[in-house]
Amino acid sequence: MSKSARKSALPAKTHGYEFQGPPGALVLSLGLPLVCYLAAFFCNDVSGCPIPSALHPRSLTLAKVKEEAGWPQNGIWGLASLRVSGFVLAYYLLSLVLQAALPGLVQQGVKLRSGARLEYKFNAFSSAITVLFGAAIGTYLNGADFALWTFIWDNYTQLITVNLGIAFALSCFVYYRSFSVKAGNKHKRELAPGGHSGNLIYDWFIGRELNPRITFPVIGTIDIKAFCELRPGMLGYVLLDLAFVAHQYKLYGFVSDSIILITAFQSVYVFDALWMEPAILSTMDITTDGFGFMLAFGDLVWLPFIYSLQARYLAVYPVHLGLSGVAGVLAVQAFGYWIFRSANNEKNRFRTNPKDPRIAHLQYMKTSSGGTLLTSGWWGFCRHPNYLGDWIMAWSYSLPTGIAGYTVKHGSSVVMSHGDMIDGEGIISGGPVKQQILQGEARGWGMLITYFYVLYFAVLLIHRQMRDEEACKRKYGEDWEKYKEKVRWRLLPGIY
Repeated sequence: MSKSARKSALPAKTHGYEFQGPPGALVLSLGLPLVCYLAAFFCNDVSGCPIPSALHPRSLTLAKVKEEAGWPQNGIWGLASLRVSGFVLAYYLLSLVLQAALPGLVQQGVKLRSGARLEYKFNAFSSAITVLFGAAIGTYLNGADFALWTFIWDNYTQLITVNLGIAFALSCFVYYRSFSVKAGNKHKRELAPGGHSGNLIYDWFIGRELNPRITFPVIGTIDIKAFCELRPGMLGYVLLDLAFVAHQYKLYGFVSDSIILITAFQSVYVFDALWMEPAILSTMDITTDGFGFMLAFGDLVWLPFIYSLQARYLAVYPVHLGLSGVAGVLAVQAFGYWIFRSANNEKNRFRTNPKDPRIAHLQYMKTSSGGTLLTSGWWGFCRHPNYLGDWIMAWSYSLPTGIAGYTVKHGSSVVMSHGDMIDGEGIISGGPVKQQILQGEARGWGMLITYFYVLYFAVLLIHRQMRDEEACKRKYGEDWEKYKEKVRWRLLPGIY
């Protein structure tokens, strides 16, 4: 056996537990799916956002919560549907077929521990355009009643369940299959650095195998992690937003500037990632993390269903920002993007050509490992200025919802026409029973839902910052401590 083959068969050096080890992995595996369901039921078009009982916990009863949350009449079994499962699986199959059938850029990944490189095919952008083109034709012919949009709205919780089931099944499959990784295997399979602790729950969650792949008849070989990273969930994120836009139009006969802004921002985010698909090859998700429940759930459930909560809220309670409101949200987005892009450009230019006139004036320190660390400019302002810009941009996803919260009032004897307004606040929907949607005492409490993304993203970026700095500490040793003395603040100068 060759030296490189023996090396590739050896377990990678572990980096210790993350997420507080097995207990943390168990809590996250159970708790995060629960958050998705709570967001779906506690912010709805049946009783309000949040449900009225949540505002009066002393009078809260399980029966009342079920009524206000729109709990399925057949109980927990109503959270799943064979029909919905079939359509979702067909969507995944379509994603696989498009990856195989459409032309794309073929590129090698970073060098593995064995010295080998895996090959990747990139065409997520053209695949998404193909699906959206079909959706555009359907919308042109059927308007807001296009079957795709009504299917998504009517089966929202079932869609969560199906994708959660797929994430769970994939996690179990790759965990079981990871034990077949052998020395010098011809498929270049390796274990992930942090995924072979020996604890079943933790390794299942974090991912044992680095780049699990599977070969299908006709379709060919698919890298499971790369496929999940940018295909079903990312495109699903946009489809959810568009379904919510269609629902708002169907209810009220207009599309608000707030939901247009959010959908535009989030679509740009998705299509930028799809266009720059080859860039994932250098990300920690691909180079370091194994594929387990953490990534499967994050890609297929958390990202599409949690990131789109603001658009779902606005589908029921439209917010009209006006020119000044739109300008304010755009200013926040532009400010965050300026920091994010300027910081990344500064770093990339320094790495590429330190003599570039645009960054030649920057101060830096040399390390014993041969690397250099910037100590002025954006990277002297704080140690992760790109993350700061990213977080500021996150606010523009939530600000269009304003001071969120609404209550749905039923049962008036007066029948109003579709789309009428009451006092500029409540919205009346037509039919045999009047339904008034107004803020009332729920005003402000809905922000727990619509601004959850901002809080979550802060936690995500802080965790990512801690992982980055742990890696830098291993790489630079004592020089990293000297660097921290020069650049004191991690993300937000004066605070953190």
